[in-house]
Amino acid sequence: MSKPQFVFTQRKNSFSVHIPNLEDLSVADIQIIETFVENRKGIFDFNTYTFVIPKKLEFHEFIALLKHINMNAECSQQEMGNSSSSNVVSFGQYKGMLYSDLPDAYLLWLKDNYRGRESAFVRQELTNRNL
Repeated sequence: MSKPQFVFTQRKNSFSVHIPNLEDLSVADIQIIETFVENRKGIFDFNTYTFVIPKKLEFHEFIALLKHINMNAECSQQEMGNSSSSNVVSFGQYKGMLYSDLPDAYLLWLKDNYRGRESAFVRQELTNRNL
């Protein structure tokens, strides 16, 4: 089995990590990652192989955190895209997070199921991501 490959993206009030080789990892490795995310009140989106944790963190702090918990992973950093969204979700499990930090799968679900006052924010973020 290979070790996890983490692609870290710092966001305004959170960070996200994409794991491109998730399918190559052992069940035990995936469970360790799930626990890591769950303990930090994050969201793991298995559809996009990405987790988001609602905490501002620098890349070097993320590396130090992984070392502290003895997680052996290959890490790289990706700059955040040009998403201009600064709107905050005011409902549900993602309350308090920026629309630009939401997982793709949740945005797509909102597109089909949400008709509230923030529908325009959902459509704008979907457009920003070309979804």
